[in-house]
Amino acid sequence: MNTPHTGTARSPVQVAALIVGAVFLLAGVLGFIPGITTAYGSMGFSGHHSGAMLLGIFQVSILHNIVHLIFGIAGIVLSRTWSGARYFLIGGGVIYLLLWLYGLIIDRASAANFVPVNTADNWLHFVLGLGMVVLGLALARGTTKSKIGHTGGPGTL
Repeated sequence: MNTPHTGTARSPVQVAALIVGAVFLLAGVLGFIPGITTAYGSMGFSGHHSGAMLLGIFQVSILHNIVHLIFGIAGIVLSRTWSGARYFLIGGGVIYLLLWLYGLIIDRASAANFVPVNTADNWLHFVLGLGMVVLGLALARGTTKSKIGHTGGPGTL
């Protein structure tokens, strides 16, 4: 039985933004769970003195976890439309690439390392940033408004 198109189908770029947003949200939540985050008792609000490590690898702080939560919520909300999803993936990816560069430039033992970041964080930020930009560009390429119905297509940018 055929049902009329309701405009609720998600385009590939929307699905990608939803998944990336959910991963960020999960990372933010996991950063607040002792055991998954090692040295949980040494977690600071911000700064390089926070000794907490997500999965024992990535240096985190309360601020760092909040940033992950905000990015996660943003990705989930923006995945509702084609243009929002594309904006989240490309814009968020650029932000993470800038954060990667920032992490390479700063003295990690200084107050400038307020997020905080370590070497593992830096390279994860690079991979996330590059991956998000590539997903945003590749999955949105060639998509037309007629292919994606009423989900906020390219004509709504």
